Amino acid sequence: MPPPPPAIAQTIDSLYRSESGRVLATLVRLLGDLDLAEEAMHEAFAAALESWPKTGIPASPRPWLISTARFKAIDVLRRRARFDGVERDLTMHIEAQANQTPLPQDPFEEEIEDDRLRLIFTCCHPALAPEAQVALTLREICGLTTEEIARAFLVSPSTLAQRIVRAKAVIRDKALPYQVPATAELPARLAAVLLVVYLIFNAGYSAETTGAELSREAIRLGRLLLRLLPEPEVTGLLGLMLLQESRRAARTTADGSLILLEHQNRALWNGEHIAEGIALTESALRSHRFGAYTLQAAIAAVHAESACTATTDWHQITLLYDRLLELQPSPVIELNRAVAVAMDQGPEHGLALIDNLLLSDQLSNYHLAHSARADLCRRLGRMDEARSSYEKALALTQNESERQFLQERIRQLGIN
Repeated sequence: MPPPPPAIAQTIDSLYRSESGRVLATLVRLLGDLDLAEEAMHEAFAAALESWPKTGIPASPRPWLISTARFKAIDVLRRRARFDGVERDLTMHIEAQANQTPLPQDPFEEEIEDDRLRLIFTCCHPALAPEAQVALTLREICGLTTEEIARAFLVSPSTLAQRIVRAKAVIRDKALPYQVPATAELPARLAAVLLVVYLIFNAGYSAETTGAELSREAIRLGRLLLRLLPEPEVTGLLGLMLLQESRRAARTTADGSLILLEHQNRALWNGEHIAEGIALTESALRSHRFGAYTLQAAIAAVHAESACTATTDWHQITLLYDRLLELQPSPVIELNRAVAVAMDQGPEHGLALIDNLLLSDQLSNYHLAHSARADLCRRLGRMDEARSSYEKALALTQNESERQFLQERIRQLGIN
């Protein structure tokens, strides 16, 4: 078979990126089987590559793909050498459903989005390991390939594929329900979904090469969730991601070296992201039902509204960290608060707090704690201590841009 024309191939590839999550979600509802739905969806896209160059691209590609995939599912089952009773019953059910209830020409958007919401909660079910939730969400909801996800998380494609296979096996073996949780279960289950989105964003924010793509996917997921489930903390998380992402162009030099917040060119910050992020954060705060993501967004908003580090309202940031610690006690949040205290009250006050954290052994293996301590020692003129702490941080980090930054700081101390 000759290859399809480039324009049609590009259109189908673009459709896969934008529509595969919707198509798959609808197929899971129709077929009741994630593995079968995914196989049928891929066959439908393959059929499009063969058919559309001859017939033209349908006016409504999504219904065409869903309908084709549903019949491909029947073919998939028939091709299997032997059917057990369940497979025979499933085949008969799908055939009857296909014959008696043909899909409308253009399924209601609301129904399709409900399908996507159900699939998101399935991919982020607490019965799955956190790394499996992330992999499955990126694969099934965002339409990323196994190779793309593996590259972003610095694992081999085979390792990533095994995570996805194990996750699907758990869904199948435990018969996890494909549904939005009941009202009483929703807060806890929504927290798991938000954590997965946040983990994806953080992976992208700290990645050295593929970060922008992961961050975009996390923001896209955040927008999808907000449209499907407009809860305050969903609003706050989207606001947080937009505010953090707004700094991407200013965070590193052309050669990939890290630029600290105080030295970033704020003219490079994305003004549209900032405006939308602040509006979302304010909306979540007005609800009085916000959580940790909204408070982090509020902290990021204070930075975004400041002309420079010197004019930043560090006292307000410290108070926000106080509130955040009440909701989510964490040594990392205590470290961030200590840095804010240092900027608000002086480096010696922040250094005392960081030393207490390190003495308690809570952050002894966290490179950013040693890096923050080194910076405060440097500001206080305690150069030997600063050098020692920078060297500890260097030994603990694997991020190349951070390593370059720390090596340069150590070199500057030697010059001084």
